Amino acid sequence: MAPLNRKLGIRMVEMSAEKMVATMPVAGNEQNVGILHGGAHFVLAESLGSVAALLHVYQNLGEVHPTVGTELSATHHRSISEGTVTATCTPLNLGKQMTSHEIVMRDDAGRRLSTARMTNMILRPR
Repeated sequence: MAPLNRKLGIRMVEMSAEKMVATMPVAGNEQNVGILHGGAHFVLAESLGSVAALLHVYQNLGEVHPTVGTELSATHHRSISEGTVTATCTPLNLGKQMTSHEIVMRDDAGRRLSTARMTNMILRPR
């Protein structure tokens, strides 16, 4: 697990090319007004999207190539000040050169907190 993920308390719950699920506590990841920091949403989303892209390359393409993020965007729908965030990452497109994933973050009651979209490029040798 990446050092930043450990610092934020991110736990991978389910890992496959088709679906990634992780959790992260709000406690310790708040901004100055006591709600979950927007950057924490981004770290959680990028962590899932990055691993999902790698799993696609290994599991679906049967290859070993690094992937790099080329775009990450998010919309914050509601704030959260306590509890746990659960993120679910699903593919929008799994290609041979690029992947796109949607990452939806929800609170303990299942309410959508934010929606992120990440695009990764598969780096093939030239």
